[in-house]
Amino acid sequence: FVVSSVALYSHLQAIGRVINSKNSLPILDCFLMELTDGVLSITASDSETTLSTSLTVIESDVDGRFAVSSKTILDALKEIPQQPLTFNVNTHSLEIGVQYQNGKYNLMGQSADEYPQAPALGNNAVHVTIGASIALGGINRSLFATADDELRPVMNGVYFDIQPESLTFVATDAHKLVKFAAEQNNDFAASFILPKKP
Repeated sequence: FVVSSVALYSHLQAIGRVINSKNSLPILDCFLMELTDGVLSITASDSETTLSTSLTVIESDVDGRFAVSSKTILDALKEIPQQPLTFNVNTHSLEIGVQYQNGKYNLMGQSADEYPQAPALGNNAVHVTIGASIALGGINRSLFATADDELRPVMNGVYFDIQPESLTFVATDAHKLVKFAAEQNNDFAASFILPKKP
């Protein structure tokens, strides 16, 4: 498949923050890449939190899936300016060749079958769409007040209070308390704590 170097790097950087420096499963040091009908879906996980993103590739010939070391691919892409990258992946030997204007980069992938699947949501799961500016504003205005307290993990995240006409973000470390409210129409009421890391 062929993909833009800058688009791929920005997507990998965005979800790569969830990957721990020391993982219990070595496969979690990798990005899971799945190509289906010209769309590249990329997943990163630390076994508790899973982040996914997708981007449209410039061209592709067959669908497939593989895992690749996050550190290796991020370090390689960091040095490449905007240009199309051609990925040639051997799904049997898991050899990956990346061709770009000034040369070629070879690396080894891992089997996508080893990558743990994210737990499926139950039948009672609800769906809410939050505007990017509202989510970013609420998190940025409240995240600084979260704690790093192993004894009180409930304070290590941002509390989301979703009501039919509003969305409220709350965070505290027992010394600071922040509340940010935004108007938003929702179909239901719900609340949850989003841990700081994701």
